Amino acid sequence: MSKKTFRYRLYPTAAQRDALDGQLRICCEVYNAALQERREAWRLARVSIRFAQQSAQRPALKGARPDVAGVYSQVLQDVLRRVDKAFGAFFRRVRRGERAGFPRFRAVRRFDSLTYPQLGFAVAGRHLQLSKVGGIKIKLHRPLDGTIKTLTIKREAGKWFACFSVEVDLAPLPASAESIGVDVGLTHFATLSDGTQIANPRHARRAAARMRRAPRRIARRRRGSAGRREAVRLCQAAHAHVRHQRADMHHKLARALVNRYGFIAVEDLNIQGLAGGRLAKAVHDASWSSFIAKLAYKAESAGRVVVKVDPRGTSQHCPCGPRPEDTEPAVASVSRVWVVGRAGSGRGATHPRARTAPSKRNVGAGAVRALRSSRL
Repeated sequence: MSKKTFRYRLYPTAAQRDALDGQLRICCEVYNAALQERREAWRLARVSIRFAQQSAQRPALKGARPDVAGVYSQVLQDVLRRVDKAFGAFFRRVRRGERAGFPRFRAVRRFDSLTYPQLGFAVAGRHLQLSKVGGIKIKLHRPLDGTIKTLTIKREAGKWFACFSVEVDLAPLPASAESIGVDVGLTHFATLSDGTQIANPRHARRAAARMRRAPRRIARRRRGSAGRREAVRLCQAAHAHVRHQRADMHHKLARALVNRYGFIAVEDLNIQGLAGGRLAKAVHDASWSSFIAKLAYKAESAGRVVVKVDPRGTSQHCPCGPRPEDTEPAVASVSRVWVVGRAGSGRGATHPRARTAPSKRNVGAGAVRALRSSRL
């Protein structure tokens, strides 16, 4: 069994949008009240309040507040569980000696999701039935397979989506004896060990002008005005468009690799360190971590093998032979291109270094070592 999320577009009516917005406001208020209760209990009496104690207060709260009673009970329960998870993550980071980050209050404009953990929803034809809301038109662009575990209603840039978390059976693909090494980079998004180069689309760079103008439009609008809310929505839409373009490219490339190859090796890069350097903007735009995560879960579902290999030494040799001696280190470090002679010819061939041309021999050997060590 594996977990998947199916996301579908919702088309609520004006009345349904108002109802969903109102429920988000109430859930945000409950979240902040639960957080405040925990903070004050510890500050005044040094008492820790648990999830069960706060959840037991829901019936009394719904009796005193008719607007809170208009929200499905399990949705409110999930809000309290979010607070509990936030504190659990905080104390876990404290124990590890990491930068903790105490749970913070949430702004209404940033509270954008409702979760139905078990009940309170049903898919009926072309409509999604939600408790306390009614039937909302849903675009089922693909079949909803598996056993539904939770439903999350999400608001994103003025649009509404239904995200079903489901458990599905594994669907292995026919066995494949082919193997490939993948070297992600910036000049090219990825270079395969057979020499195939995948272009880097640089979605954020291409949309830079639009994304740069969007915050300026917000700054020119008066706070609290309808124009400012619309400007915020347009800014969110600009960022969401880039995010969706990037995810679409990752999904398609990962699917193509998984469909063809039975064994896939990728470099175990320190992406977090690279994302904090001089090339941080380009690294974030490429989003290697997201691609590798998609590749891993698609491979698991299809019965393929994906291994991460030590990046040291995987790109220090040219595909056509051993690396020549660096007679001019300064020039080599700037150009990052080696010139090597082709066998049987007096001409030279240029091959980009680490980020664009991995050696199949080196990546494959590292993958075998990693696979052997994982079996021990």
